[in-house]
Amino acid sequence: MNWITNYVRPKINSMLGRPDRDVPENLWIKCPETGEMVFHRDLEENKWVIPASGYHMKMPAKARLKDLFDEGVYESLQQPKVAQDPLKFRDSKKYTDRLKDSRAKTELEDTILAGVGKVRGVKLVAVVHEFAFMAGSLGIAAGEAIIKAFERAIAEKCPLVMFPASGGARMQEGILSLMQLPRTTVAVEMLKEAGLPYIVVLTNPTTGGVTASYAMLGDIHLAEPGAEICFAGKRVIEQTIRERLPEGFQTSEYLLDHGMVDMVVKRHDIPETLARLLKILMKKPAASANGALAIAAQ
Repeated sequence: MNWITNYVRPKINSMLGRPDRDVPENLWIKCPETGEMVFHRDLEENKWVIPASGYHMKMPAKARLKDLFDEGVYESLQQPKVAQDPLKFRDSKKYTDRLKDSRAKTELEDTILAGVGKVRGVKLVAVVHEFAFMAGSLGIAAGEAIIKAFERAIAEKCPLVMFPASGGARMQEGILSLMQLPRTTVAVEMLKEAGLPYIVVLTNPTTGGVTASYAMLGDIHLAEPGAEICFAGKRVIEQTIRERLPEGFQTSEYLLDHGMVDMVVKRHDIPETLARLLKILMKKPAASANGALAIAAQ
């Protein structure tokens, strides 16, 4: 946005008496729905939800885990070691260079971040996609991390909650990426055979091969408001069938109306909703009357 680059940022620099320094470009964030400019700290404090419009921005994986677990305390699961660039892939850029750039940008080894902790007293394993890492794409490393997380949940005899945010399979790994679809599906079945709950919280966007595998195999599917959830995108479908699709097609609300999603839950309410559902699924007692009153008083 030129008016920010050309006027606001230089004005702030001159006010601070540091004309030679740049203000970070993400200092102000624009709401995709209303165009409102929100200060980045205000957005972070509100869990990356635009205060006025309620629009749910993409939330960093680390921030989501910290927000999910009680007091932000959890054990981070180690990223498994896998082959790097097994196909020696290159398009306009080497795949190894893309990995290096994404790791520098996100400070993560790959797109999956997993942790073990308690949510409102309920122990669980949480798996989160980092969309900023190559669009949260599913490759060998991501598939292996997901499988290890399911194995940990089975070992701990606790449920697993998945937060997908992905553009689908990672093209730079070709068939090796597509192999992760059946592998992760088997991991889901192992958890279910162990009698443990599997809940998926669909976030924006959840698409492609991720939707075609573990993202739509949960016992219960929650979704954040306005999230795009699909296999193929709206434009691709319209060009294929040569018809206009309904307004809001493939959004959380549309899928809720058509039976593909069980609940649409605001980000602020997700921890409490997960804890309540997991207590029901695991046949655990709900909060006592005194505990409920204490929570209400807060």
